[in-house]
Amino acid sequence: MEPSTDPNNSNNAVANPNVHHHCMDMEAEITAPEVHKVVAPPPRTTLQKLKSRLKETFFPDDPLRQFEGQPRGKRFILGAQYVFPILQWGPHYSLQLFKSDIVAGLTIASLAIPQGISYAKLASLPPIVGLYSSFAPPLVYAVLGSSRDLAVGPVSIASLLMGSMLRQEVSPTKQPLLFLQLAFSSTFFAGLFQASLGFLRLGFIIDFLSKATLIGFMAGAAIIVSLQQLKSLLGIVHFTPQMGLVPVLSSVFHQTNEWSWQTILMGVCFLGLLLLARHVSMRRPRLFWISAGAPLLSVILSTLVVFAFKAQHHGISIIGKLQEGLNPPSWDMLHFHGSYLGLVMKTGLITGIISLTEGIAVGRTFAALKNYQVDGNKEMIAIGLMNIVGSSTSCYVTTGAFSRSAVNHNAGAKTAVSNIVMSITVMVTLLFLMPLFQYTPNVVLGAIIVTAVIGLIDVPAAYAIWKIDKFDFVVMLCAFFGVLFISVQDGLAIAVGISIFKILLQITRPKTVMLGNIPGTDLYRNLHQYKEAIRISGFLILSIEASINFTNTTYLKERISRWIDEYEAEDVKKQSCLRYVILELSAVSAIDTSGVSFFNDLRLALEKKNIELVLVNPLGEVMEKLQKADEGNDLLRQDSLYLSVGEAVASLSSSLKPAARV
Repeated sequence: MEPSTDPNNSNNAVANPNVHHHCMDMEAEITAPEVHKVVAPPPRTTLQKLKSRLKETFFPDDPLRQFEGQPRGKRFILGAQYVFPILQWGPHYSLQLFKSDIVAGLTIASLAIPQGISYAKLASLPPIVGLYSSFAPPLVYAVLGSSRDLAVGPVSIASLLMGSMLRQEVSPTKQPLLFLQLAFSSTFFAGLFQASLGFLRLGFIIDFLSKATLIGFMAGAAIIVSLQQLKSLLGIVHFTPQMGLVPVLSSVFHQTNEWSWQTILMGVCFLGLLLLARHVSMRRPRLFWISAGAPLLSVILSTLVVFAFKAQHHGISIIGKLQEGLNPPSWDMLHFHGSYLGLVMKTGLITGIISLTEGIAVGRTFAALKNYQVDGNKEMIAIGLMNIVGSSTSCYVTTGAFSRSAVNHNAGAKTAVSNIVMSITVMVTLLFLMPLFQYTPNVVLGAIIVTAVIGLIDVPAAYAIWKIDKFDFVVMLCAFFGVLFISVQDGLAIAVGISIFKILLQITRPKTVMLGNIPGTDLYRNLHQYKEAIRISGFLILSIEASINFTNTTYLKERISRWIDEYEAEDVKKQSCLRYVILELSAVSAIDTSGVSFFNDLRLALEKKNIELVLVNPLGEVMEKLQKADEGNDLLRQDSLYLSVGEAVASLSSSLKPAARV
């Protein structure tokens, strides 16, 4: 081989004439193109780097930018509005907005009252606690929350989780006071955890609950919740406290002697009415008020039927007398010590994560429909403080419910005042209307729960996951079957564990692809994806598509070594030689010390085979660390560092006798 005769090209590599003498001759000399220099990032101190990294980790939305250049008085106002969003929209509130909010508030109150009673029973708590939880928390959220559409109250999944986890150690029938105390304590820890995530800007933690995990978990939980309602729908007295599919069905069919035909008849009638109302509203969204008012209508009608026919004496179980009055204080019932501390902390953590995920997802969904922003960290603080206050006012875990928020949105809610209207309506109910619910049958509450949770089974989303990502579909199935056959919390844990395993696989086994040239261009793309792309003889061009760190350097060494062996095996047949290994690093955003060692070790290993290592487009942090480690200037020589693959191949080819493309 001969060195390039072009004296203006400083990047030409001088080939050793004694190495690879069998390489094929080029048919024509190639003129080296203009080569752009790879520039190192501007130097920064360690403190500047740390500050930048912390800002991007904890403050990606840069909430302090609104204070820049503002006078002190204006900063105080902006700060108060940031902490209390009601101060931002409150001064501009109008009668026209109130007309819309009062209609929305009354509409969601008609749904919140029966749902509150039903979900409290789902959590094995007194029904009155569900109404308490629909009164105090919405007032707190109206002041602190940033969503205009989120309707706050108890939700089915959090209720199911709390009830099932606490029942594992405490019986709600044998130890009702202790069970209530643990529920309030769990609510406190849920709120503390939620608010802490917001204050510490750690909201990315809840992102570990992927969409596939949530869809599978929700569907499994919806089925378990529905099966649990067979106790009310069939009139069974002695029912299993376990949550698995097998124990529930076993309990149903082993207690056939307790089935009540009167209860079954009433349950089928009202369940059919609720499902019909839901179907009508889904087919015609403008008729949303039908499904919104159906639960309250069912409660009123069933209560009148029971009262008129004295059905409580004929196999129909009723709620019984409910306590009148507003929320009594419960801070003296919180447990911060003793043998149950671990239980309430674990219950609070899990229910807090699930309810927080649901609340933020619902808030962002409706915010996108109305083209406004919901601050995730502010929502965490608002929901967390709402639950802390709730735990001291006889409430259990609350968040933004999807069904209630959908009704709120469709009813024309403009601001969080709709939550205040709902809360006032619940307050009136607590003060004056509680005796009316004494004869409400439990079977109707069960039918309301079944109707509400059916919407959690999202078959189209599951099918979409199957089409897009089979691994995510497996994660979804693990969550689904884990909830069904093991337990609610274990099913969730299994799904999260598999999701984390998937992330670890992506980190420890980064994708590496071989690139080829698209004829007629200087573009180099994946040979497997672009069939028209062709390899360049003498060059092995690889793209690493992930960060390089201690978890994947061994894999990368082995994978690149296999690429080289396969390439050389083909070259022997074609009587050509491998001269350069080019690593395209545009997708490598970061490396650590192990990553730096990887490049040095790879260079030395290739030199033993008379192959040169060439790096293309190392990014800022990668370039900076390689520079600091390359004291002998062996890795980042001018002729082994290029801005693009096209420039690298053209420049290096000009230093060789042309080799034919294969």
